[in-house]
Amino acid sequence: MEGKFWPGHRFKIRELAAAMGVSETPVREAVMQLVREKGLEMKAAKSITVAQLSLAQYLELRDIRLHLEGMASEVATSKIDNDTIQKLHRFHEELIKAEDEGRWPDALLANWKFHHTIYRAAEMPELLALIEGIWLRNGPLVNFQYPHARPTYPGKHQHLNVLSALGRRDPVAVRQAMQNDLKEGGVGLVRLLEKIESGEIDSEDLRREAAGNVKPEPDRAVGSPALR
Repeated sequence: MEGKFWPGHRFKIRELAAAMGVSETPVREAVMQLVREKGLEMKAAKSITVAQLSLAQYLELRDIRLHLEGMASEVATSKIDNDTIQKLHRFHEELIKAEDEGRWPDALLANWKFHHTIYRAAEMPELLALIEGIWLRNGPLVNFQYPHARPTYPGKHQHLNVLSALGRRDPVAVRQAMQNDLKEGGVGLVRLLEKIESGEIDSEDLRREAAGNVKPEPDRAVGSPALR
């Protein structure tokens, strides 16, 4: 969900169990649950990798997200408190600072915190579970946004519009700003995915480039909520 793993990242149950200090059985059960939820893929009953969405899958899931995340944002507007809105301001500031400094993993994490905090504030656990299920599948893909498809907007950053509408307690405006964020912020990613699928760009080259610029964080990665 937080984008800590790239599409195609391979997991080995024995290594995960050793890193987490548990037996292989609970790790295997957790991995199989993630396979059922389409967050991971299993091939030949041995190879376990992070699922990679096609462009068509990404666009279909985005259409679903427009409804679900728009709904969660609208409902959250009347329930979210001022302290939480201030946290959202800090998460957005962390996002922009991390982007400007080229700290891509930190940017992905800050963006996750911003969105998830709003959706959780709706106090609709069933809706939140549906949203998290999509983010589980979509999260790894957003690694491709940096540095080549950093979210850009024709006007103000849509997070700022979300925050402004939350401050006014305007649920319709919050919903619209969140939906605009999902559409406008992903334009560059859609173009990049089109180039990847056409063969113009090799996704492995992007992964290697990112690996060369960012130090791995194995302890933090293993601690992902998806594997707890």
